This record gives sequence, C-alpha cells and structure tokens, in this order.
Amino acid sequence: MQQRSKKLIVIISICCTTILLLSCRNDKESDRDHLVFRYNEHGNIPTLDPAFARNPQAIWPDNQLYNGLVQLDDSLNIEPDIAKSWIINDSTNTYTFFLRNDVFFHQNKAFAQKGLHNPTRYTRKVVAQDFVYSFDRLTDEKVASSGSWVMNYVESYKAENDTTLVIQLKQPFPAFLGLLSMRYCSVVPKEAVEYYGNEFRRNPVGTGPFQFKMWEENVKLVFRKNPLYFERDESGNRLPYLEAVSITFLPDKQSEFLQFAQGKLDFISGLDGSYKDELLTTHGQLQPKYKHLAYMITSPYLNTEYLGFFLGTNTPEIQSKTLRQAINYGFDREKMVTYLRNGMGIPAIHGFIPKGLPGYAEIDGYSYEPEKAKQLIEQYKIETGDAKPEITIGTNSQYLDLCEYVQRELEKLGIAVTIDVMPPSTLRQMKSSGELDIFRASWIADYPDAENYLSLFYSPNFTPNGPNYMHFKNEVFDSLYVKSLSISNIDERKLLYTKMDSIIVEEAPIVPLFYDMAVRFVNKKVSGLGINPQNFLVLKHVKKSK
Repeated sequence: MQQRSKKLIVIISICCTTILLLSCRNDKESDRDHLVFRYNEHGNIPTLDPAFARNPQAIWPDNQLYNGLVQLDDSLNIEPDIAKSWIINDSTNTYTFFLRNDVFFHQNKAFAQKGLHNPTRYTRKVVAQDFVYSFDRLTDEKVASSGSWVMNYVESYKAENDTTLVIQLKQPFPAFLGLLSMRYCSVVPKEAVEYYGNEFRRNPVGTGPFQFKMWEENVKLVFRKNPLYFERDESGNRLPYLEAVSITFLPDKQSEFLQFAQGKLDFISGLDGSYKDELLTTHGQLQPKYKHLAYMITSPYLNTEYLGFFLGTNTPEIQSKTLRQAINYGFDREKMVTYLRNGMGIPAIHGFIPKGLPGYAEIDGYSYEPEKAKQLIEQYKIETGDAKPEITIGTNSQYLDLCEYVQRELEKLGIAVTIDVMPPSTLRQMKSSGELDIFRASWIADYPDAENYLSLFYSPNFTPNGPNYMHFKNEVFDSLYVKSLSISNIDERKLLYTKMDSIIVEEAPIVPLFYDMAVRFVNKKVSGLGINPQNFLVLKHVKKSK
C-alpha cells in the first residue's frame, strides 16, 4: 500500500511538472506573440522568386524579402529604395541611378567560402552589377519570367561602377519609374541563384526587412527579421520592429475569418461573401460586436471591375454601339455596390480609370437612366430589325451575384440575358481567345499610371499580343495614346488620359461596374500596417502590443 502511494506521488509529480513546463512554454509563446505577425494566404504561393511575382499571392511575401531601385509609399509617390537618388535625361531617355552602399543581401550559405566554420553568417553588399544580373534574368528565355515584358521599354542597362546604374529606354515612357517599383525588378544575388538552381524558388535570398526561415508548402511559411536591414525609422531605429512573419494556407475564407475572430490571425484582407454581412453593416461600417477585436481601414483600390464586349464577333448585339450604350445605362451601379458589396466599392460612373490614379476625372460616364436605355433599345431594334435582343455573359461563380443583378435589370428593359458560369481558368482562356461575346473581368494596376489602364484599348495590343481583350480599335484613341507616351509632365498627360477615357465612354466597348476598394480588418493589437491603392502588404513598419 505504501509502495503504491509512492508510485502515485511520483505520477502526480510528473504530471504537475509536465503541466508546469507546458504552461511555461505557453507563457513564453504568449510573451513573444507580439513579435510575430500572422496572416493567411488562401491561394497557393507557387514561388518566392521575384521574377515570377505576377499576382498578390506572390507579391505579398516577396515585399518582405526583396527591394528594388525605387519603392512606392501608401499614396503611390515614388521614393528611394536601394537607389538613394536618380537623374532623368529626357532628351536621351536615360535614367542614372545612384545606389546606397550600405545594403547587404540576407545572410546565406550561398555566400560561403570553403573552410569557413559558420557559413550562414556570410553575406555581401549589393552593387550595381547585381541589378544588371537581375534584369538579365527577366529577359533570359531559359528563366521564362512572367515579368519579361517589363524590359520591353529598355534599350540597354549597365553598371558604371558599384554604385551607379544607367538605364536607357528605347523611347519615352513616363511611367518607367513606377514600373521599376514592381517586385519583378527586385535585386537578387547571382551566388544564391546559381547555388540553389531550380530550388531558388523555395530558398529565396534578397535584401528585404525579413529573411526566409522555413516553408512547408500549403501548410506554413515563416520569415525572420533581417538583422542587417538598411532602412530606419524617423527616430533612427532599425526596421523592422517585428521578429517574424508567419503565413498559413487555409484555402477556405470562412475558416480564415474564424481564425481572425479567434485572434489567431492579425488581419484579413478583402470582402468575401461568406462573411461580409457578419463583419459589415449594409452601409459599410464594422458591425458593433467586432469593434472590441478589430478596426477597419479602407482605400481606393486600383482595380476596375467591368464587363467587356468582344468586338471581333459578328453578333449584331455586340457590334451595335447603340445597344452597348443601352446596357451601360440599364442598371443602378449605386444600388449594386450598396447591396452586393456592402458599400465597399465606388460606382463606376466616371469612365474606366479608377479613383486613386492621376487621370481619374469627373467625366460623365454612365449613370442609371432606364428611360434612356429603353429608347436606345428601341433604336437598336429599328436599326437592325432584331426585335428580341439576346446577350450571354461569361463569368465565374465569385461574381455571379453581380451578373445576376445586371441580368434582372436588363431583362426588365427587354434584353434577354443568359449567364454562363465557368471556372476562373476557363474564363481567362476563353476571354483571351475571343470565345466570349461578353465577359466579366477586372483590371488591377501593374504600376500606378493610368497608361496601364488605357493600354487595354490600344489597337496594337489586341490579344494575344497585349491586354486588348475587346479588340477595340479607334484611330483617334491610338494617336492620343502614342502622344501621351512622349509627355513627361503628369498634368499635361492627365489631359490626354481624360480625352482617351471619354472616347471609351462614348464607344462603349466595356461596361464599367465599380472601382474597387481595398479593405483590411486588423486586430487592435496591430499598429503601423497602413493600406495603399495597390493593396500591397508592407510589414516593415508594423508593431504589435502584448
């Protein structure tokens, strides 16, 4: 009996010790939680090589790992990054960049020399030749970068010395500095790319505020603070403030929202139908029951949602400008944004260029005018002899509610509408190959200049050569577009942009639906996150309270 009691005491002691250790570990994890920023990526991250940073899933983590010559602030102003200054010679289209001399690549064994005992400590400074190498990768057919088009405007580039890089363009392109802010133009070290080969995609080495730690694909990705990062805050403190970034990969947005509601994620981005009514009122305010947990930040987002008409078809409804205008007048964009987006959007009644860009103007676009739409429909019937106009809209399930709203409103006016729902990949392929008379699409800015939006209507850009999915052609538009490329003064360029946008409104090759809003729901412990019109994630200024 006494021996059994001793055994029981030992078991209880072991259990108590285990509980104490677990408690201590949990306390330690809790103590350090304010140093880790956690977010979820519901899409897949295929690579961490910036030469393939073509969508937000890749751009967000790449923003933490890499730097380029220039960067954008939250107001889309171009600021120095690795280039501390630059000179532009308009007469020769030459850009001369002067680089900082205190930027180091992440510490990595790729820089190790034989015989060193602790090779992971080693790194080296970034020099101008590293940008030459990085730009060479973009145009290398063997690399097959999705960002190769960025170099289409460039005639040559060279390193004059370690801190001077000269880039000469083929022709004037005023948006070039904005183009260089893209993650495609990040600097990478030759040593790491050659050391890891094809595995550089999952062993990234950059210069950013965070460096790669571990990646279990589709499960978890972790970055740690870069102790050598060159940027400092206004008080001279080295950035970043956080110790780590942890990314999970829950594919379901409802699960992502539940994790956020439980405080296990620090923010969620965007407005998904599975939780929009739970989080927001119909007027776009945060629901009272979540105000203790989170705050909301919004910004105009450089994304225009639209319906496109493929003008290469012989379908009479699509060829008729009269009917295209009737469709534009035939539904209430204000009501659509209020009830289907909980107010998170700006009705697209001022053309194609979205709010937030120079060139967005208070031009008269299409507002809701049902009587005018009816008159235009009758005019179409007289012009064509088509008594029963019918259209088909191709979309994916994510935007079905928007298309069904347009369908209901147009059918009240006498236009029969069929909605063809398909997977996103099928929609992209059929849109590019001209197999859809009308398609739902969006255009998110590659770089912050309205030229990027207007390029969709420049006739040499007919797909597959460019993004003119509508196969729209207008000689006056084309001449204005070409002229705008030679004007460096943004105020003068804006006047041409407005004229081009007015032509798009008049000819109606598209139906602008709304200009998007970037929206973030952020845990109250987080400060310094900010938001920008490209909805890029920048974490170097973020702090978390305990």
